[in-house]
Amino acid sequence: WKTINKIPGPPAYPLVGNALEFKPGAVDFFDQLCVVGHELFKQYILVRVWLGPVPVIGLNRPETVEVLFSSSKHIEKSFVYDFLHPWLGTGLLTSAGDKWKTRRRLITPTFHFKILGDFLHEFNDQSEIMVRKLEEMAGTGEEFDVFPFITLCALDIICGTAMGQSLNAQENTDSDYVRAIYRISDLIQVRQKSPWYWSDPIYKGFGPGREFEETLRILHDFTRSSQSQDAFDIVEDPDKPIAIGGRKRLAFLDMLLYASVGETKLSNEDIQEEVDTFMFEGHDTTAAAANWAIFLIGSHPDVQKRVHEEMDRVMSMSQYKPTMDDLREMKYLECCIKEALRLYPSVPFFARTLSEDCVIGGYEVPKGVTAIVPTYNVHRDPNHWPDAEKFDPERFFPENCAGRHPYAYIPFSAGSRNCIGEKIYHDSV
Repeated sequence: WKTINKIPGPPAYPLVGNALEFKPGAVDFFDQLCVVGHELFKQYILVRVWLGPVPVIGLNRPETVEVLFSSSKHIEKSFVYDFLHPWLGTGLLTSAGDKWKTRRRLITPTFHFKILGDFLHEFNDQSEIMVRKLEEMAGTGEEFDVFPFITLCALDIICGTAMGQSLNAQENTDSDYVRAIYRISDLIQVRQKSPWYWSDPIYKGFGPGREFEETLRILHDFTRSSQSQDAFDIVEDPDKPIAIGGRKRLAFLDMLLYASVGETKLSNEDIQEEVDTFMFEGHDTTAAAANWAIFLIGSHPDVQKRVHEEMDRVMSMSQYKPTMDDLREMKYLECCIKEALRLYPSVPFFARTLSEDCVIGGYEVPKGVTAIVPTYNVHRDPNHWPDAEKFDPERFFPENCAGRHPYAYIPFSAGSRNCIGEKIYHDSV
């Protein structure tokens, strides 16, 4: 502990550490981290806090982040991901060791660009529903928040691509599954930063554990019901393609089911872990990115005009619905999305457990410590991002990216445990 406390950070209480200082609400907590973190990171290259009895170090500069992400050893996720296990099991996001390597090798082909092209139909279909609803709201002449519309659209897209089954969230906003998938994220986040809820008996007996269990039941029941008929069809006839919405294209679930009748032998539990992981990682992050991109582009008329001109040019010889080739031609729009993700990354932090003693930023950091990378702060390092608060898509023009530190922009993490769904994420946004 003497070694850890040599790293600068706020004073902490016994047992609970700095946890009592954390604000309870998710939005307030994030604002607190941004403000306090920004002030601390201006002074120090490395910052230490105590989350209960557990030391946590924050890495806010590309040079310190590189120590973590460039290593093939520091790939184990932090203990804070353990609280996702009841929902996601030990799927690709939360697993470690040989299991993670096996799953990564198995799932990587499902994100091949040719397969992602099949998902484009789902993107287009659900986007048309969202645009229709936005037009209806715009027709009233009243101000309204577009974010709920984007989140429901993203949820329909991810459900269709993951399970090949329409959730119909945009038409049925009172769905139990829709409410559950948003509520469980809040419950997990509260538990992660509250050491007094880490014990399962205490959490289930005195905390919001009962609500968590009921929410979890709704999510798992839905995934199981989606899996059962497809599993029967595929096991009976592995060569028979499964249709999504009447069209012959595969969903992520189908790909896993086909793998389960091959040499890999995935169990029903294995498949549920990965589908739940796909749903968790895909819906909220995509919605947040699309929301910020729309807000930032709309707040800068010059940028919006340029995006419109590019879309008109690319789509002029195409059908009404964009193709994958069309998306690849929208270079400026892609720069806008990347700049939105720089300013407002959908994943606020990544956390790893150090697998060996190391030196970071001139400080000795012992094995077993949790290292957190706050992307919001990394993406605002003035040494790599001049005028960092300005929305400037031209930062991502090829000539401006040349020579940039490889860990200055990390919205999808980096290294061997980077986000496997980066491509589908960009396409859906």
